[in-house]
Amino acid sequence: MQFDPSESSIDRRHFLATTAVALGSSLVRGSQGALPDLAAMPTLEIIDCHTHFYDPSRAQGVPWPPKDSTLYRTVLPKDLRAQEMHQPVTGTVIVEASEWIEDNQWLLDLAKSDPFIVGIVGRLDPASGVFAEQLKRFAANPLYRGIRIWEDRVKSLLQRNELGPFALMAQMGIAADLNGGPETVSLVESLAKRVPDLTIVLNHIGNVAISSSLPPESWKVAIRGAAKHPNVYCKISALVEGAARDGKKAPADLDFYRPTLDVVWDAFGEDKVIYGSNWPVCEFAAEYKTVQRLSMDYVSQKGPEALKKFCASNASKAYRWISRG
Repeated sequence: MQFDPSESSIDRRHFLATTAVALGSSLVRGSQGALPDLAAMPTLEIIDCHTHFYDPSRAQGVPWPPKDSTLYRTVLPKDLRAQEMHQPVTGTVIVEASEWIEDNQWLLDLAKSDPFIVGIVGRLDPASGVFAEQLKRFAANPLYRGIRIWEDRVKSLLQRNELGPFALMAQMGIAADLNGGPETVSLVESLAKRVPDLTIVLNHIGNVAISSSLPPESWKVAIRGAAKHPNVYCKISALVEGAARDGKKAPADLDFYRPTLDVVWDAFGEDKVIYGSNWPVCEFAAEYKTVQRLSMDYVSQKGPEALKKFCASNASKAYRWISRG
């Protein structure tokens, strides 16, 4: 059957509209500081905005993950849905991990018949001479909502004052997912200043190392600087990966992560934080249910409206996958 992008967009509008249930006054809080009982709440729309799907059994294989990795197996949306979860995930935004150009199309093809996939963050090189052509090709599909860009490429383009690729993304309503080490957070602020119309999504809270102590002052300053810009969002993702050490699993106690999460929340507020698991990569540090519970429990303490925004509506604004209302 021929793929009709407009039909696909309508299908996903219907899917998301029917799965979203307003929480309203259903969130009953216990004593001060107590966690709300999520199990007693109506169905909550939860969009996992950072997942990776791939299939090594394809004739061409995959460039990532490597064959000696435990991640080297077929990973598809049905495999995510089969995970034990703290709360059911109702959709996902896929982030492309492959640098192969045609793997952008592979994900779009994967999404054709699966309304669980509400958006795709592709992977293209903004420094390439054919970037504009490639972006226009893939963005013709309304599911193509962003481009993941690594910190070295952003830094290089900023230094050379080559802002055209970012301006084109802004013009087309395509978000920039920025990933890399803690230095990425400072680059986010620089890019936001120079291309104020570009929506930027900081991946993995800047990949800061997480401990039960306060995070580094330089990272805190950079987070606050990035958060000042209205076009910048932050994914609370790769949380457990930042806490895992020496091959051991990450702590499962929310209080361990609270000093870091407090910095992010205080800086970005409830309107600009986004849920993401980084599944299946997170498996190195914790099972999916633990990853989800940590962030959900933290945000639940901020109230029902904050939880709704964190789980779906903030991402809807950042990636513009549907019109809400």
